[in-house]
Amino acid sequence: MMQLTLALHRARRIHPAKTAVVFAGRRWTYSQFADRVARLAGVLADLGIGPGDRVAMLSHSSDRYLEFFFAAFWVGGIAVPVSTRYAQPETAFLLQDCGAKVLLAGDEFVDMAEAMRVEAPGLRHIVYAGEGDTPAGMIDYEAAIAARAPIPDARRGGDDVAVLFYTGGTTGRSKGVMLTHINCMSNSFGGMVHTKLGGELIGLHAGPLYHAAAGSRVFTNTMLGATHVVIPRFTVKGVLEAIQQHRISFVSMVPTMMTMILNEPDLDTYDLSSLRLIGYGGAPMPVATLEALMRRLPQVGFAQAYGMTELSPACTYLEPADHSLDPDKVHRLASGGRAIVGCDLRVVDTDDNDVPVGQIGEIIVAGATVMKGYWNQPDMTAEALRGGYMHTGDAGYLDADGYVYVSDRIKDMIVTGGENVYSIEVENAVLTHPAIRECAVIGVPHPLWGEAVHAVVTFKAGQSAGADDIIAHCRQRIAGFKCPQTIEVRDAMPLSQANKILKTALRQPHWAGRAKAVN
Repeated sequence: MMQLTLALHRARRIHPAKTAVVFAGRRWTYSQFADRVARLAGVLADLGIGPGDRVAMLSHSSDRYLEFFFAAFWVGGIAVPVSTRYAQPETAFLLQDCGAKVLLAGDEFVDMAEAMRVEAPGLRHIVYAGEGDTPAGMIDYEAAIAARAPIPDARRGGDDVAVLFYTGGTTGRSKGVMLTHINCMSNSFGGMVHTKLGGELIGLHAGPLYHAAAGSRVFTNTMLGATHVVIPRFTVKGVLEAIQQHRISFVSMVPTMMTMILNEPDLDTYDLSSLRLIGYGGAPMPVATLEALMRRLPQVGFAQAYGMTELSPACTYLEPADHSLDPDKVHRLASGGRAIVGCDLRVVDTDDNDVPVGQIGEIIVAGATVMKGYWNQPDMTAEALRGGYMHTGDAGYLDADGYVYVSDRIKDMIVTGGENVYSIEVENAVLTHPAIRECAVIGVPHPLWGEAVHAVVTFKAGQSAGADDIIAHCRQRIAGFKCPQTIEVRDAMPLSQANKILKTALRQPHWAGRAKAVN
């Protein structure tokens, strides 16, 4: 049976003394890492977590985040990473929706975790996973592990759900994406095949581990028996210092991070000679930025993964060999690569019929990385997985060699800095402002984030509000990255014959002259 904990069993047996995890001043061998996971699993079992139960974590990245994932699997439960960027109402909804019994909380989120006792009444226990003194009423992470004997692995796997990654919703509410052990391991196998990664890897976790793109690297690196180096959150200097200090050979980033690295004035002062591969994905990559990085870091290979949370998260790879400045191949840098092993990728019309090579349609995917479904959303699951294919909502085309090119989004979604923002979530927040009559949210080009959230509004008769006031109003209701960065006021919205707001007309002035309607 495919089960994620097998990676930990294997690594412990093959090289027990090898460094598994490095975080701040802490280092754990694979023997120690596995022991801590089995002890934490025992703590979770004592707190009522059993097969299929949900345990959540709200924290910046750390060694304890890796232990949380594997301990949840070890006890037979489901890991639920919580976005650190969520506003309090969003966190409460997530915990209520998934029915988490236990929450692990980091230092910066103690107050929000405490508020969840009231707002998420199904929550029974809070484990303090920070670095300071344990707050009253919470369980001390390290003390609990030290006092608990290891327990046997529950050996859950296969089609059992391993992780619930929450993502924005087209209906205005976030939805839990159910990824199974098969899903996650198949994604890892695909990454290994297409990037040629091996166990000598020293990998840096620079992105937030609540995100599927970053979280999935935890499973791949462990399956390889590689060394994990974790930093709490992304900063340019933090990444460059970690590469230099720990001799990092692989790091995965979203394009925004890569742009910030490229623009770092002190980049050449760091020793990056150990770096062999940069993986990227989560948002479209500007070709000019990629070419500039390839020239700046000639000893480094690059690999792009295209996909979405529902695909665990990759369905294609643009392999290192495809990252070429050769005039005959350079056009491929604009593509998302080709389908990974074990996946079938098609481009179809509105009736799910294949369209000819070069013609734009919707990208759909079948294979072992396709999610089990949306948590407690059977109708939404059936719609997304109709015909046995995940309907991505991305528009694109295939070339004669099977490379996919993403050109637009069918779903009303914005990708800003690697984070998905569904327009309706933002519109619902804006429309609760007492002065707003209508609102349409679109993505507009941004030089660093790829796209920025832009709200077009009309006011009620006799009402008005400033942009700062509208944005501040939204920040009380949704995560900061979802809030509009800019506000445009109109007297009236462009409407279709069916009296629906024409977002294509609103987007056109911002995207005119560009080859793609996404960045």
